[in-house]
Amino acid sequence: MDIDALRRLQGRERRRRALIVLVGLLPWLLVVASVAWPWREAVAFISPPLALLLLVALATIGIRWAWRDMTSVDDAWLSRRMDAQRRDLEDSAALLFDRDAALGLLPRLQRARLQARLQVEPLADLRTPWPRKALLASGLMAIALFAILSLWKFGLPGSAENFIASSNAPDQATITQISSQALDVEAPAYTGLGAKHYAELQAKVPEGSTLRWSLRFKPQPATAELVFHDGTHLPLQRQGEQWTGSRQLSRSTFYRLQLKSSLPLPAARPYRIDVTPDQPPRIKVSEPDRTLVVLKRKQAQWPLAFEASDDFGLGSAQLRITLAQGSGENIKVSARTLTLKGQGNSRRQTFRHQLDLGALGFSIGDDLVLRLSIDDNRSPAPQTTRSASFILRWPADLGAEATGVDVVVKRVLPAYFRSQRQIIIDSEALLAQRRKLDADTYLKRADEIGVDERILRLRYGEFLGQETETKESAGPPPAPKPPAGETGNAQAPAPPPADEHATAQDSASAPMGHSESVLEEYGHVHDEPEAATLLDPETRSLLKSALDQMWQAELNLRMGQVEKALPYEYRALRFIKQVQQATRIYLARVGVELAPVDLSRRMTGDRKGVQSARDALRKAQIEASPALALWQALDSGNPRQAGPELDAFENWLRSHESELPDALNLFAAVDALRREPDCVGCASALRSRLWSLLPARAPAIENRRLPDASGRAYLESLKSGPGS
Repeated sequence: MDIDALRRLQGRERRRRALIVLVGLLPWLLVVASVAWPWREAVAFISPPLALLLLVALATIGIRWAWRDMTSVDDAWLSRRMDAQRRDLEDSAALLFDRDAALGLLPRLQRARLQARLQVEPLADLRTPWPRKALLASGLMAIALFAILSLWKFGLPGSAENFIASSNAPDQATITQISSQALDVEAPAYTGLGAKHYAELQAKVPEGSTLRWSLRFKPQPATAELVFHDGTHLPLQRQGEQWTGSRQLSRSTFYRLQLKSSLPLPAARPYRIDVTPDQPPRIKVSEPDRTLVVLKRKQAQWPLAFEASDDFGLGSAQLRITLAQGSGENIKVSARTLTLKGQGNSRRQTFRHQLDLGALGFSIGDDLVLRLSIDDNRSPAPQTTRSASFILRWPADLGAEATGVDVVVKRVLPAYFRSQRQIIIDSEALLAQRRKLDADTYLKRADEIGVDERILRLRYGEFLGQETETKESAGPPPAPKPPAGETGNAQAPAPPPADEHATAQDSASAPMGHSESVLEEYGHVHDEPEAATLLDPETRSLLKSALDQMWQAELNLRMGQVEKALPYEYRALRFIKQVQQATRIYLARVGVELAPVDLSRRMTGDRKGVQSARDALRKAQIEASPALALWQALDSGNPRQAGPELDAFENWLRSHESELPDALNLFAAVDALRREPDCVGCASALRSRLWSLLPARAPAIENRRLPDASGRAYLESLKSGPGS
């Protein structure tokens, strides 16, 4: 017999001891459970929480007791048990559990002898015998206690139940009791929630649910019905011993039971049904990330990505595509609708689609407008949510010439706009060659680019009515003239000369048909107010911002700081591009013809309702409000005096229920005061809820204060004049 066999004997003993503790404690646990449930009202001196605490305490004690007995079965106990059972082990059973390193020669020989004897004659069962007498006595005591509690429950003379029943006998004989109650809720089929059973008469249900009430009364009444807060009634039908009724609810309500019986139903608070409305679908657009998108170069498709969700389920999704083609009054609009299929579950789906711009006929100057609409699975009428409109714009070709004789030629301004990009290209090329050039050459070339920037800025200024140097604009760029003694930096350009008008000789030097020469030869646009208003306000603001950036770029270029000038050049180009995309650059040069004024109609308007400032003040008329009357009646301190105002307010509340955010709580507060007319706390709670319903107070005019003695003397001196 080896050490593993001894360990198995040890495990059997531990299980035997745990089982003994469980068998001895089980009857007492049943007794305590009988006190806690279902006969918890039978024992007057033990409350249900105390009985439950006693049950937990007994279980804890039993577990600790079993654990202690199990852990006491260790190697020492096993060796003592073996020595007591077998004399041939010679009180040396403990050697079987020692390690070889801790034993000497003689102990090892003795252990070998013991193992040989155990191999020849193994040990018998070492488990502790069952304590039958102790378990029987404990069980009999528990059964006796259980019998006493049962007799206490079921009505022996002098029992607590009889005492309670006798004390409550008058009340039980004068009221109708609800012996059973149940509320079954069947949600609409589209929600997928199925039916639910409630043991109480109040619940929280989805919108459109069908509720079925099942009640039993003792004794049976003649009629029974449910009275709702809006004044409607639901008669209950009797089927044997059970009263049933059903109704479909679309909004929250509360109700109470009303019986016609010889024994009245005890007053109780009303039951409340909260209806959760079906929310419309929600749409989240992830692509495009803005409502207005400008078409990129060589873009052939427009990717779309939407995410939709609903509380119960999604329906069909429609993508409406509107294509606007043309300009001005000649615009053609076409629309089409696509049905999209999403990925995901029924409550959350993701929609992705690629629009083929070529197949839609999208071309230069067109606008493509998209809008996603999605339904939910609400029945019978689904709810629809529409996303914002998203526009893909293909800017028109601004280089095209306008037709007609009533506008200025548009080609003049866009021709200038193509120069800023060349200045950026020259600046970047110069910055890349900086290490290969000496300081003077680098400064000279940067100054030349700055002169080009200056010429371009002055030309743009013509369209804002600014002063320009026409000689410099018409001729080639002047050579830079940095001040003497400066080698590293150059000053900003000098102000234009006093004579800023071009001569006929200067104009003749310009090429034939050049746009600048046309402006210089036939008029000074910077001196005419009309030239300064040829641009709409938004375009003027953009062009002014471009001029400011060009001035900073010119300043840094003339100082040889090309790397600092580049950011300003880029911003100037960005503003210029926005000017290019403006819908109008020039306004039509047509006169405004206004209709002549009819002087015969002067001072003949309708003056009905117009009051003079000299009219006497009248008292403001405040609309009579039932809430105000009830609020004032509840302030008297006697809630019973508010009876008439309470009826008027309840009728007003029924007609304005949909306009109030918390109408049900107001109904509940009114009902609480009706059930307890003398309840001061109920009156105070209702009065505090009426505060938000009180009409606004009319603004009062403050009376003029009368002057004191010194003030009256001062006024009298003013009336009497300086000679008095």
